[in-house]
Amino acid sequence: MSTSSLRLTVPPEQSGLRLDQFLAGPLGSRASAQSAIENDRVRVNGRARRKRQVIQEGDLVEVEPAAPTPAPAEAPGPELRVPYEDEHLLVVDKPAGVVVHPARGHPTGTLAQALAGRVTGGEESWRAGIVHRLDRDTSGLLVAAKEPHVHRALKSLLANRQLRREYLALVDGRPAARTGTIEAPIGRDRRNRLKFSIDTDHPRAARTHFEVDSTLPDAALVRIVLDTGRTHQIRVHMAAIGHPVAGDPLYGFAGRYGLQRQFLHAHRLTFEHPVTGQPLDVRSPLPDDLASALKRAGG
Repeated sequence: MSTSSLRLTVPPEQSGLRLDQFLAGPLGSRASAQSAIENDRVRVNGRARRKRQVIQEGDLVEVEPAAPTPAPAEAPGPELRVPYEDEHLLVVDKPAGVVVHPARGHPTGTLAQALAGRVTGGEESWRAGIVHRLDRDTSGLLVAAKEPHVHRALKSLLANRQLRREYLALVDGRPAARTGTIEAPIGRDRRNRLKFSIDTDHPRAARTHFEVDSTLPDAALVRIVLDTGRTHQIRVHMAAIGHPVAGDPLYGFAGRYGLQRQFLHAHRLTFEHPVTGQPLDVRSPLPDDLASALKRAGG
């Protein structure tokens, strides 16, 4: 794809197509079209639309260019703990501070580079095999595929909410309800381009379930399960209900309980193995920095 935006007017013969079908030709494949839509690079008549949106004759479809493919790494990625691995897939325990794949400002030292040669699948070679992401300063479990068909199967499990991602978060204050669901669309914040928000011009559906695990003097340890995977979703949603993740420098208050990052850890993945059908339940204990912060908070 070029470095300039793509502008297309829907001709009469393509009226009634889904948006991803319409863009499959210009972008090279339906998967590329869906990736562009899911990464908020597509507008129809100036508005973000879902891939299933039906387009009409005369609609203006604009596609922003993708970020340039990062240059090859000059250094290997970090050493990683792998709590589960077989010939089809692996589950890796990402440390805080590690970026999942190369991007502007983080060309090397990424999870993708650490896994290079061990995993495969997906449209982009620079993040081959990786099925989902974590923020740089969020630690915990990620699954990656070793074969393209396994990657497709895992992405399908994720899309159908059959790959269960459970997080542990220490949040400021105590939620009024023991359990709850936060359903609020998320997009780039209107005023601060570094943040994501429910106050956005380009909302995308997002749903977060939480359950209070334990209450502390001024905080609560909560278990969180995601139905969707928007950027910063847990951090945005918990802040939106008045209980930001402890230590979060962007959505809450940095330095809580001696934290150098947000208290957020992807501690459990459960899913049915896409090849063997075996139920997998992989867990990761709290890292030392979060365990220490929990103790300081009274846990």
